[in-house]
Amino acid sequence: MSTVDTPIDDSPDTSDLGREPLAEMSLIEHLTELRHRLFVSVGAMLVATIICWFFSQQIYDFLSLPVTSVLEANAQTPEDARLAVLSLTEAFIVYLKVAAMAGLFVSSPVLLAQMWLFIAPGLYRRERFYALPVIVASVIFFIAGAAFGYLILFPVMATFFLQLGSDFRPLLSVNLLLSFLMRTLLGCAVVFLWPVVVFFLARMGMLTAGFMLRGFRYAILIIFIIAAVVTPTPDMATQSILAAPMLGLYFLGIIIAWAVQPRDK
Repeated sequence: MSTVDTPIDDSPDTSDLGREPLAEMSLIEHLTELRHRLFVSVGAMLVATIICWFFSQQIYDFLSLPVTSVLEANAQTPEDARLAVLSLTEAFIVYLKVAAMAGLFVSSPVLLAQMWLFIAPGLYRRERFYALPVIVASVIFFIAGAAFGYLILFPVMATFFLQLGSDFRPLLSVNLLLSFLMRTLLGCAVVFLWPVVVFFLARMGMLTAGFMLRGFRYAILIIFIIAAVVTPTPDMATQSILAAPMLGLYFLGIIIAWAVQPRDK
């Protein structure tokens, strides 16, 4: 009986190539990579902060405009509309904080890109396609959150507190005012990154659109708690100003989770 030799296919199996991790890294390599990313991030923020230092006075005038405009409208004398420094070094500290905060936002594209590049080696090869869109979306949401805090939320809070204390002579510390503003802007900026967080959790299979829909009632409670922390005002109207876009971002997260979550084949 004759036999027929069956040819052996030695070609590599590429069916799962897209699901292979980008790289296998040891613990030392991960730590080295983390050190490199942190070095680049800190360097970028330091350079941006130094550049912003030369424009710190103009940046401060712009940031304090929502408060100074209300003070000028209600002031009986020009002195009533001026903010106060309570120590010899406070003005220097304020301008340094302004430069650092501006440097953070200016260098945010580099910071978010470095974060992505640190995570990327643990992702699949086919997920490299998401790198640029995720970095761009992160920057857009981060800046949009800060813009929302400055243009909408902070003026409402400033007006509320100044009107509440209208029976008193305002003597506002520049440093305390700036700290309040920074907490508001950074809080809004971080909150607006929620769709990006949902993207990563959904891609890793840790979050699904169905789970987010089922937990919608609890999400509303958590959203208003976060809004109360970011906006330390007792009235629901001010808290709702932040809660409304957060609810919109939650629904956007549901759509993102549905679009990118792994599906059983």
